[in-house]
Amino acid sequence: MAQSLYTLYEHASGYALFRVREFEEVAMLQPQVEQSVTDLSKFNSIVKLVAFSPFKSGTNALDNINSISEGLLHEDLRLFLETNVPKAGKKEKITVGVGDAKIGAAISEELSISCQHIGVVPEIIRGIRVHFPNLVKGLTDKSASKAQLGLGHSYSRAKVKFNVNRVDNMIIQSISLLDQLDKDINTFSMRIKEWYSYHFPELVKVVPDNYTYAKVVKLIQSRKDLTEEKSEELEEMVMDAGKVKAIFDAARSSMGMDISPIDLMNISMFATRVIGLTDYRKQLSEYLKTKMSSVAPNLATLIGEQVGARLIAHSGSLTNLAKYPASTVQILGAEKALFRALKTRGNTPKYGLIFHSTFIGRAGSKNKGRISRYLANKCSIASRIDCFSDYPTTVFGEHLRQQVEDRLTFYESGTTPAKNVDVMKQAVEEAVVVQAKLAKKEKKKRKKEKRKLDESVGANTTGDLDTTQEDDQTPKKKKKKKKQAEESMEVEEEEEEVEEQTPKKKKKKKKN
Repeated sequence: MAQSLYTLYEHASGYALFRVREFEEVAMLQPQVEQSVTDLSKFNSIVKLVAFSPFKSGTNALDNINSISEGLLHEDLRLFLETNVPKAGKKEKITVGVGDAKIGAAISEELSISCQHIGVVPEIIRGIRVHFPNLVKGLTDKSASKAQLGLGHSYSRAKVKFNVNRVDNMIIQSISLLDQLDKDINTFSMRIKEWYSYHFPELVKVVPDNYTYAKVVKLIQSRKDLTEEKSEELEEMVMDAGKVKAIFDAARSSMGMDISPIDLMNISMFATRVIGLTDYRKQLSEYLKTKMSSVAPNLATLIGEQVGARLIAHSGSLTNLAKYPASTVQILGAEKALFRALKTRGNTPKYGLIFHSTFIGRAGSKNKGRISRYLANKCSIASRIDCFSDYPTTVFGEHLRQQVEDRLTFYESGTTPAKNVDVMKQAVEEAVVVQAKLAKKEKKKRKKEKRKLDESVGANTTGDLDTTQEDDQTPKKKKKKKKQAEESMEVEEEEEEVEEQTPKKKKKKKKN
């Protein structure tokens, strides 16, 4: 049976279908095909253009490319293949060469056309990509590159704009910045303690906290200048009158060396930087809480904002975390220990980033592995609900947290927890009510935004036409007033005529 190969090529300007001549010989001579790819004259002898269908517009091209990347058969591609690919007969077998296996599977399922993506097909597609402007009439290198550049920009923009309202990239950046800030604040505070301890070494024992220590250093500066006037401010910072007295006693009988005012100025500047960093860290943690409540509220209520954010950051995105099974979520963050255990045939780790949650700390040493497995299961459920729900709420997270609490009490005391089916039914009923309320609120917001937009557009148009309207309106009012006066005068004249006519008729009757 003869076999003929057609190659489908998806370009930024449109779809193209090529027929490969002497397919069986070409398949046998793959190295010669690889050499002939660079030479146009040799490649023309192998490949012939059958049909080319350009895209109608930029949006149409983006729509087609999105469907190809997702492995879906677009209507334009379906029509193109149905019209141009001949049907296979008894004597001839027809195959279509495709660059991607997913689109090949979609074509073979829906159109029952046998597709191939291995062997000679990748080399032929490579040659078509190199010589495409020369193979299609009316297409130049400039137009092809412009089409590729425009489609590339629009495709990347569409991918970046995906899921605009619930962006998890901000969570990834903020949690990584929080970890970095923690490290930096610790190192800087240790540097302040070492630096200032040359002058006042006893202060470290009295004020061990890094943030308050930096504040106290900025206030005191030179211990010789410490007077009773600063005692109120010190008490506000330290929140303890006994510590304030201890600071004054230590300053009087300190073993520290004298320090120059320039050094003190540098130490106080460094202390202000550390105070500013710690204040910014507090603001960043609040920002992370708000972001997690909008992006992944169920995961945040179940396991906490910081641990949930670390899970999202480690997996790459919320969608990736939702795709992971519970066994992977359990070991996220402990990959090195896992591979080491597999290599040495030792015990695999029980938990990774989940270890920082309060549940595992509260569990006993025997039950830590069991509770971590159970918690990972609930985390995977919460992440999937957050990722794929239209109106995310904290209802499921609260119920899942209660389930973990019940499981902890079951391990400790033996009281049987509620079944998962019953808990989820109750959660779904509550979530439906909350989501309906959220949908109403969103509708109201949209209506308000539309009104504001309409008002702003109307204000802009009226602002532009204010001068013309004022000029037009003033004479119109005068004309209207004149018209009204004339009409009233005519009515009065008619009434007078009527009144004059009526007595005349009466007089005539009397005479008769």
